[in-house]
Amino acid sequence: MAEAPLPPTGWTARADLAALVAALDPAGEGLVRYVGGAVRDTLMGLPVKDIDMATPLEPAEVIARLTAAGIRSVPTGLAHGTVTAVLAGGPVEITTLRRDVSTDGRHATVAFSRSWQEDAARRDFTINALYADPRDLRVYDYFGGLADLAARHLRFIGEAEARIREDYLRILRYFRFQARFGSLPADPDAEQACAALAPGMKGLSRERIASELMALLALPDPAPTVARMAELGVLREILPEADPAALAPLIAAEAAQGLAPEALRRFAALLPADPAVAELVGARLRLSIAQRKHLALVAARTTPEADARALAYRVGRAAAIDRLLLTEASCAPLDGWDIPRFPLKGGAVVARGVSAGPEVARILRAVETEWVASGFDDTQTEKFLLSAMNFIK
Repeated sequence: MAEAPLPPTGWTARADLAALVAALDPAGEGLVRYVGGAVRDTLMGLPVKDIDMATPLEPAEVIARLTAAGIRSVPTGLAHGTVTAVLAGGPVEITTLRRDVSTDGRHATVAFSRSWQEDAARRDFTINALYADPRDLRVYDYFGGLADLAARHLRFIGEAEARIREDYLRILRYFRFQARFGSLPADPDAEQACAALAPGMKGLSRERIASELMALLALPDPAPTVARMAELGVLREILPEADPAALAPLIAAEAAQGLAPEALRRFAALLPADPAVAELVGARLRLSIAQRKHLALVAARTTPEADARALAYRVGRAAAIDRLLLTEASCAPLDGWDIPRFPLKGGAVVARGVSAGPEVARILRAVETEWVASGFDDTQTEKFLLSAMNFIK
């Protein structure tokens, strides 16, 4: 079961992690292991963001040992056996070994366990069920995850259909991991189960769906995966408005203009150019107010978007960049350019004899329109102001 060790990396040599291991397993009895993404990503030579640990110790004992060692802990998920250790190098989640007692497609009722293999068996994919001893970095593989990782083969642990019925979010996780780690052809049993059980995602919270979808769209090139989701009928269950064909041209435009991937921009690409639809979808998926506003601004795009700087002035830099990319226009005019502030205020109009009120606002809008059209030429504002006042009078 034990395999070749993890290659040493910066995170495995952290002093605060060594102190954490010493607090939980002072006698070296093998009471704690790294698990999941940190192990998987290290084996693939990828940066590690989050570090998770597993232990047969129950949460109360974990907390007691951390407290005795002077390590602050937060009971982030005691019902599921999770305690977070607050370390100088970043938080570490420590979860007691578990087995599923019952599931309802959204949540699982768990019981604590002392079996590493039992804990591994309840995880979703073989590549996520890899453990490593923090002292000698030996890897423990119970379900062939190392071979699958080498082959870039994404496979559910056990029967795909059974694992999805435990939590329907695993359908979206399957496609996200397929886009990140997988290769084609995909696992036929997994795809068949995802397609057959996709309607079960309707019972998931909208927030969980949105989070998983954004994580997928943030990957370097999710377009082939999103297209496959559409072919299998999975995409329509969570985003019936989506046009998957719009994603590849946007990703190509990002690459051509040297812009980093942006999940919300790609989400906007999937939606029709209709602010009302964008607002409706954003509300349905319970996106933030800022995200919904951004989607609506991008959905108001016109083809072609002619003046990049005027557009950025009206809708903001981020929305302008998204609209330019989606309409195959250049973002170059915005490079190194700061959006200027309109130099006039109402007092300048009142000083010329116009009574405060709606007339002042109308004049300012007229001047601002001319100023933007001039390329934001501050030297012309006096001329624009006189012209607006003469026109309105």
